[in-house]
Amino acid sequence: MIRIGLLGCGFVANFYMNGLREVPDQKVIIAYSQTEERAKAFAKEWRIPNWTTDMLKVVEKPEVDLVLIALPNFLHREAALLACKSGKNVVCTKPLGRNSHEAKDMWEAAKRSGVLNGYAETEVFSPAVMKAKDVIERRGIGDVFWVRSREAHYGPHSAWFWDPSLSGGGALLDMGCHCVAASRYFIGKGVKAVEALAWGDTLVHSVKCEDNALLLVRFEGKQLGQAEVSWSSRGGLDLRNEVYGTKGALFTDVTRGTPIRVFTLESTGYVVEKAEADKGWVIPCVDEARTYGYHEETRHFVECVREGVAPRETFEDGYISNAIIDAGYKSMKSGKWEKIEY
Repeated sequence: MIRIGLLGCGFVANFYMNGLREVPDQKVIIAYSQTEERAKAFAKEWRIPNWTTDMLKVVEKPEVDLVLIALPNFLHREAALLACKSGKNVVCTKPLGRNSHEAKDMWEAAKRSGVLNGYAETEVFSPAVMKAKDVIERRGIGDVFWVRSREAHYGPHSAWFWDPSLSGGGALLDMGCHCVAASRYFIGKGVKAVEALAWGDTLVHSVKCEDNALLLVRFEGKQLGQAEVSWSSRGGLDLRNEVYGTKGALFTDVTRGTPIRVFTLESTGYVVEKAEADKGWVIPCVDEARTYGYHEETRHFVECVREGVAPRETFEDGYISNAIIDAGYKSMKSGKWEKIEY
């Protein structure tokens, strides 16, 4: 039995709990939130036996085998360093850090302590994306030379996202990390990303960070990763990938290409993450947590802890994503291709 200490009781934590439902031989034994009200309510909803508002009580609890970080960006580094100091295996949601410096601290702490560390980047655990990777590995589309990814909706659900001092950045960091991970996954993580060119601007919302951005990432084999992200795109969540190879192409669309469409004059209830309407034409997402990759990633990380093997996504991958996005932000200011510094 792998016993889990969950840090966070909000939006992402609920997705993790849904993902863990079908993972055998694991149990969340304690949950942490910054507020007593949320911690108590979350523990009751998910039948978690213990809750706390003290992060140390989770990471220092002797029975905890794995610390799962589902906290806002500005708490990732603190939580990861505490877990590493306590010798706990640790998995952190995306982005790993607010920037590559924070991510590097987390990665180096994990290496020093020798704990298992996992980067919970859902994009590369989505069943559709994993199937696409299988096609690529079987040489189904030849050599991949261009990956185009789009992540868009009308804006985040919590106020801290809109404050770059807390989040680390705007739409590029929030959703660009998914797109960067997709490019590395499809092109191959052994191919190094070498430079980035980006544009970003505040087009709709009155905030201090970009609500729209474009990012081009050039790899050492001349492959190109392209990210299109938006916090001001109407119509609900839009998650797509296009992968072009020398002998074919493949496409994933997990939120607009679902097997069900509904037209109604009444409310349909919950439709999908970031949905703006539940009337008229709506496109419900089937088995949402699984579609996004939460089932596969939680199963993978629990199995890795049980077997004592390194996950296929680690803090190193999170650090690389942060480094690529840092170069993107530098490019936004310079208007030029910027070298990715590792």
